Amino acid sequence: MKATGGKSIYGAAVGILMLEARFPRIPGDMGNATTWDFPVHYKIVRRASPDRVVRQGGEGLLGAFVSAAQELVNDGVDGITTNCGFLALFQQQIAEAVPVPVVTSSLMQVDMVNRVLPAGKRAGILTINGSSLTQQHLDAASVPPGTPIGTTEGGQEFTRAILNNELQLDVALARQDNIEAALALQKSHDDLGAIVLECTNMEPYAADIARATGLPVFSIQTLVTWFQRSLVPNQY
Repeated sequence: MKATGGKSIYGAAVGILMLEARFPRIPGDMGNATTWDFPVHYKIVRRASPDRVVRQGGEGLLGAFVSAAQELVNDGVDGITTNCGFLALFQQQIAEAVPVPVVTSSLMQVDMVNRVLPAGKRAGILTINGSSLTQQHLDAASVPPGTPIGTTEGGQEFTRAILNNELQLDVALARQDNIEAALALQKSHDDLGAIVLECTNMEPYAADIARATGLPVFSIQTLVTWFQRSLVPNQY
C-alpha cells in the first residue's frame, strides 16, 4: 500500500473557528473538545470577543475570519464551522474564500426543521441576545420571515456571563435562564413545533429545554454532527 501526503493534520475533518474568549467551556459547549465523539480542529480568531461579534455585529473582523478559515484548510480540514450563531453574517464571504463546505451558524437549520415538522407547526429560535439578532443575520442564514424568536437576554446569568466574557459561570442559573426563555417562547407561540438554539453555548442545556417544553431541540451539535457525517461517511 502506498500513502500520499498533503495535509498538515489528519483525522479531524471539521475545523471550528473560535471566538477569543475566557468564560468556562463546560461539557456540551462547542469549545469543549469532550463534547464531540469525533476529532475536531480549533482555530482561535484573535480579538474576536463575544461582545464584538454579537453586540457589535463583528465589525472589522471579516478579514480575520476569512484568513483563519483559509489556515484551517491549509491545515487539512474538510469542512468549516464556527462557534457563534451570529457569524451567519459571514457565511457567504467565508464560503467564497475556501474550497471546502462551510456552515457558520446553527440558524441555518431553521428552514430545514420547518420542512420536517407536522402541518401547522414551525421552528422558533432561542438566542443569547435578541436585541442584537438583526434581519441581516436571519437573511444570511435563510431563516423564514416571521420566525418566532426568544432570548435569554433578560435572565440572571447566561447572557451576561457569556457576552461579558466572565471567568465564572453559575451553571444552575444559566440552565434556568435557558429553560425559562424556552418556556416563554413556547407560551407566546402555540404553533411552536421545535426550537433551534442560535448560541453554541446553549448546547449543555438542550436536554433540559427539551424536557421542559416537550419539543425537539436543534443546536450546533446536531448541525455539526450531520455535517461531519457527510465529510466522513461510515464505512460498512
